[in-house]
Amino acid sequence: MKKLLLLTFLLPLLAVAQDKGIHFEHGSTWAAVQAKAKAENKYIFMDCFTTWCGPCKFMSANIFPQEKVGNFMNDKYISVKVQMDQTEKDNEDVKNWYASAKEIEKNYSIRAYPTFLVFAPDGHIVDRQVGGAEADQFIERCAASLNPATQYYTQLDKFKKGQKDTAFLRKLAYLALDKYDMENATDISKLYLSQQKDLYTPVNLQFIGKFTQSSKDVGFDMFLHHADKVNKVLGAGKAEEKVMEIATKEEVYPQLMKKDQSAPDWAAVEKNLAAKYPGIAEEVILKTKVQYYSYIKDANNAVANIVAYMKKYGHKADPQALNEYAWTIFEKCNDMQCIEQALEWSKRSFKDTEIPAFMDTYANLLYKSGKKDDAIAWEEKALNKADGDEKKNYETTLEKMKKGEKYWE
Repeated sequence: MKKLLLLTFLLPLLAVAQDKGIHFEHGSTWAAVQAKAKAENKYIFMDCFTTWCGPCKFMSANIFPQEKVGNFMNDKYISVKVQMDQTEKDNEDVKNWYASAKEIEKNYSIRAYPTFLVFAPDGHIVDRQVGGAEADQFIERCAASLNPATQYYTQLDKFKKGQKDTAFLRKLAYLALDKYDMENATDISKLYLSQQKDLYTPVNLQFIGKFTQSSKDVGFDMFLHHADKVNKVLGAGKAEEKVMEIATKEEVYPQLMKKDQSAPDWAAVEKNLAAKYPGIAEEVILKTKVQYYSYIKDANNAVANIVAYMKKYGHKADPQALNEYAWTIFEKCNDMQCIEQALEWSKRSFKDTEIPAFMDTYANLLYKSGKKDDAIAWEEKALNKADGDEKKNYETTLEKMKKGEKYWE
């Protein structure tokens, strides 16, 4: 009886908590939502989600219920959630939207989740957003969706009506890419490039890099066969980075994703890659082996391939990679020679910018190598630059260092 009374007492409080976030329409239809938006002169916010989508669940559990999110959205939007997949557990409310969901998916080329569609009060589409976001960024995005100057479909409509000047095309192509409208992004980017007399300018090469996602794209030939001209403008190694990115995605990753989860035939993969891209094959394979063995938690092979990669190509590693490799060595390698090598990589990772996480890695490696006082000093530096949960983690590590504890495998 006490539990029942307590539950009865809490129900009003739970209702208040739920009302703080975004109010989503329930038991309605697409036509009814449009009619309500028109009557109240509000925009429509449509959350297109699936039951299997992790970021969709994150938004529903952590962002939509926040009071500041609800305060902004409920004042300006009529909001509705539309489930885009179909499951055996679907209730009647979800089933009533099946036909509308299919039509919405087709009409607005929804290929990624979550996708948020924004409609004007009169029901015509004005914007789309793709992917989750933290609360402040989400509010910022939804505010931009109310502004005609930053509404994707409003700008796309200008294009369809004849606006095709260079600056507009470049801006719209980037916008289409950001909105995950790949078909229009490709078409508009090609039209922009067709108007350019010189493709080897900083602005144009950066643009081409954004729109070169496969070996079939026009820009790929430039990065592959005219690397010297590209690097002269963008910087040493930039052309090779793009070729490696695409070669790895097209030629290597598919060979690692076997349905039977069997080990890759690395020799065959490297032979195939070398036939197409002889200049980068070895580097790509070593780098991919590091990723693969780290993913399957094969510590010995991960460490061995990190050392092999860094020995030959370490001068190319960026700060993020240097930190990741150094941290893996800290966690998985007990050989002091290996630790000393990782200390050098780690120190390089923050020589230009003192990032707390990178300094923490360096401190941990110092501690593992027996340099306790130096480790404590560097962990204190990382702690002083950190905030939030990161700061708490460094405080815990610092206490363990001061006590002389061993906290790795």
